[in-house]
Amino acid sequence: MSASELAELAEEEERRKKRAPWGVIALVLLTGLALIRNGSGEFDVGPPQPASAAAADSRLPGGTFAAAPEPLPYSIPDRVRLPAIQVDAPVIPVGLDADGWVAAPPPEDPNLAGWFTGGVSPGEKGTAVVVGHVDNQQGPAVFYGLGALKKGNGVEIARKDGKTAVFEIYGIEVFEKNNFPGDRVYGSKGSPELRVITCGGGFSKQSGYNGNVVAFARLVEVR
Repeated sequence: MSASELAELAEEEERRKKRAPWGVIALVLLTGLALIRNGSGEFDVGPPQPASAAAADSRLPGGTFAAAPEPLPYSIPDRVRLPAIQVDAPVIPVGLDADGWVAAPPPEDPNLAGWFTGGVSPGEKGTAVVVGHVDNQQGPAVFYGLGALKKGNGVEIARKDGKTAVFEIYGIEVFEKNNFPGDRVYGSKGSPELRVITCGGGFSKQSGYNGNVVAFARLVEVR
C-alpha cells in the first residue's frame, strides 16, 4: 500500500473517531434544532405538514427499493436539490457549537443548508444528516416546503468529489421535540441513507415550533 493510501486510511479513521455516538447526536441535534429560533412563525400560512400516508413503514426500514448502489467514499457535500419543492441550495459543514448543540446555518441566508459533520457524508454507508431553517424573520427559508414532500420524491446531493448522490424519499414525518425517536431517525440501516430535517409542527411565540419535520431517504443512484 502506498504512502498516500495509508495517509487516506489514517485520515478516515480519525474522522470516524471524532463522530459522536448516534444516541448522543439524537439528543444534541434535537436540542440544537429546537433552538434555531424555530423560525419566526409570523406568516399568514404556516409551512406544510406531512400527510399521515407519507410516514415511513417501520416494517420496511430500508424502504422497498432495488439493490442500493455501492457506498461512496467520504466527500464533503456541496449542494442539495429537492426538485419537487424547487430547492437548490448550497450546503455548508456544521458541527457542534460551544453549548454542545448542532450549529445551524446562518439564519440571515434563507437559501442555505447545513451538513452535520458528526455523521457520515451523504453517500457513505450510514445515515447522513442535512439540516436547514424552515423560515426566518423575512419569510420562508430553504426547507419551508419539506413537509409537502411525498414518497418517491428525490433528493440530490452534489459532492465536492464531482459525484452526485441521488436519494429517494421513503418517508416524511413530523415528531415532537420532547418525544423524538432518535434511534429510529438516525440509526444506520446498513446502507447509505439521508435525513433532511427542519422545524415543524405547532407554533407558539413563546417556544417556537414544537416539532421537527424529517425526510427519510435512501441512496438509489450515483451520477
